[in-house]
Amino acid sequence: MWLILLEALGALVLLIFIVWWTMFSGRRRGERRHDADEPPAP
Repeated sequence: MWLILLEALGALVLLIFIVWWTMFSGRRRGERRHDADEPPAP
């Protein structure tokens, strides 16, 4: 029983790591700034 729970916990940790890696891997400082989303003012 403990082995199944440990394996499920490991899979959850791996899933969270993959999601975190894909969200922040391409950015230098984490989240984008909000003003970068807005088009430039004319």
